[in-house]
Amino acid sequence: MKKRVPNILSASRILLAPLFVLLYLQQTFLWTSVALAIFIVAAITDYLDGYYARRYNVQSKSGIFLDPLADKFLTFAGFFCLPLLDPQQFPWWILFVIVFRDFFVTGLRIWADRRNITMETRYSAKVKTLVQLIFLYVILAFGVLVHANGIAGEVSQALFDSGLPGWGFIIVMLVTVYTGLEYIYYNRRLFSGD
Repeated sequence: MKKRVPNILSASRILLAPLFVLLYLQQTFLWTSVALAIFIVAAITDYLDGYYARRYNVQSKSGIFLDPLADKFLTFAGFFCLPLLDPQQFPWWILFVIVFRDFFVTGLRIWADRRNITMETRYSAKVKTLVQLIFLYVILAFGVLVHANGIAGEVSQALFDSGLPGWGFIIVMLVTVYTGLEYIYYNRRLFSGD
């Protein structure tokens, strides 16, 4: 049973991601709050599965595959909600660029594994993930507060009206694209004929 715990935690993220989207799109204060709580709980499972696997030395090949897949499910679920919040500030094409970069790098990893090449992981990729998650938490939280009454709702609406979230989305995209290009550059031996 101990060996399965990290994979169960990872799988829970995959299951919670569509539930988060479904509830977040209800666009009421209650349901978006519940959705945000689900998103946070799912994000915590990402920390817990890695910690548990290292602590009890129960890392597995399926876990190595499942963990990043679950992370992508959750992150993409968060990004998917943004154009539905405000398609002007969060255009679909930016979402497509972010998702494409992650699928492209995942494809490179699979290709490298099949060629028995260890793909060099970049520190910038960790920074990219941190930037994406901070942006998502902030925007999703403001997306909840927009539905609140009183000052919290007014401040949140003012933030959206300011256009700052849209600029933040562009910055997230640029960081994401940069890390994808950096992966290509530092792992360019994958494209050589030898």
